Amino acid sequence: MMVFPTMARLKLAFVTTVLAFLLLAMQPLMAHAAVKIQKVTSQSGVTAWLVEDYSVPIVSMRFAFKGGSVQDPVGKEGLATLMSGLFDEGAGDLDRDAYQDRLDDSGAEISFSSTSDEIYGSFRAIQEDLDEGVDLLALAVQKPRFDPEPVERIRSQLLAGITARSRDPQEQAKIAWSRAVYGSHPYARQEDGGTQSLTGLTRDDLVAMHKAQFARDNLVVSVVGAIDAEKVKQVLDEVFGPLPEHAKLRDIPQADMKLGQDIKIDYDLPQTSIQLAYPGVDRKDPGFFAAYLMNEVLGGGTFSSRLFEEVREKRGLAYGVGSSLSTRRYSSALAIGTATRSDRADETLDLIRQEVKRMADEGPTQEELDKAKRYTIGAYAINNLDSSGSIAATLTQIQLEDLGIDYIERREGLIEAVTLDDVKAQAKRLLEAQPAIMIVGPAKADKAATPLATPSTAPAPAPAGELPETPAGNEGKTQTGG
Repeated sequence: MMVFPTMARLKLAFVTTVLAFLLLAMQPLMAHAAVKIQKVTSQSGVTAWLVEDYSVPIVSMRFAFKGGSVQDPVGKEGLATLMSGLFDEGAGDLDRDAYQDRLDDSGAEISFSSTSDEIYGSFRAIQEDLDEGVDLLALAVQKPRFDPEPVERIRSQLLAGITARSRDPQEQAKIAWSRAVYGSHPYARQEDGGTQSLTGLTRDDLVAMHKAQFARDNLVVSVVGAIDAEKVKQVLDEVFGPLPEHAKLRDIPQADMKLGQDIKIDYDLPQTSIQLAYPGVDRKDPGFFAAYLMNEVLGGGTFSSRLFEEVREKRGLAYGVGSSLSTRRYSSALAIGTATRSDRADETLDLIRQEVKRMADEGPTQEELDKAKRYTIGAYAINNLDSSGSIAATLTQIQLEDLGIDYIERREGLIEAVTLDDVKAQAKRLLEAQPAIMIVGPAKADKAATPLATPSTAPAPAPAGELPETPAGNEGKTQTGG
């Protein structure tokens, strides 16, 4: 049966298209524009950051509940992931079909997702259709039904993904990497669980997790668009006001990463992948931007980085090589990754370690640092402030990391204040440690010339298991965000 979009959906799509063209034309100006953020607190005590923007009649909201999959009980791994797929599958007195019909008629867009540390929600609607969309969002947040049919359908989708990954040597290597690096910490577990744990999850488990994590003291909210502070207060009270005041989260310790180990996984593959993990730096550490700029020069800058120049450009050992600075709630790491011909894996690893040592011993040059600063400052608006949705996501991440409502204004000054000595100190601090190294490939390298993968099939430069997460706006989690 062919399904036609409703008029509300068509209207939202049209306005979004117009907005995209406007943003494209305005990008050179946006890089220098200030984002004016208001702090709004509703009668029920829910706080949100608001950016009013009436250039187009759209309202975007992004929110997050702290917790995520690290809160999955032992033996019930996959619970947060399963739950996040069910909020728009029926809520309140509306079953799945009735809820989706009303959502389609409203023209609003509602979605949820989970990570190891948070459960995120996103909402977008045309200004004149806002109230109907907010009503549906309130039902999803407060009264998800967790009916049997949607639960089994979403569970089946997750199980199919687990089965597919069990046949993928690279995915199995990532699982082994996480377990080796994180040991018994919840970060060692897979966010969507395993076949046994996922199969055993019940509706009672879902209800208990929802009650534990969805609370007002555990929430951050950002709203951007054609809406004023008084209306935002009404929305906050309607959507989040009836939630419990306090979350009931288990205490999670900081992860003690098991560095200094070599992990070899034998798979008969045409290429060998190489992953390295070094210590990282906490997002609120005074040396964060020095470490971030150092990583930009080392491998985060992709086409302009030292690793790319030495491994890819000069020697043609890989199509992609890079590094990423990951900051998670209970851990931080600097990860490096690439894939190369199996008969040249040792050469590639040696070259990476030489470049890491050179950075640790000497640091970057002043010219490299200045170039990294210019990019890091200039790319922020384009990558993080280019739409109402991305602004809302960025503000939410800033709140989660407790960086302050004036962070965007202070950010350029924080970067400019970093000195060459600061960067050299962070290079020594992070890169002189013995890394964890994982090699995935044939047990014995084939001495015959094995062609490199084509660019379209080349592995991602630095997957590094579960180390780097990349929610929008987090500079420690995405190089484009820096």
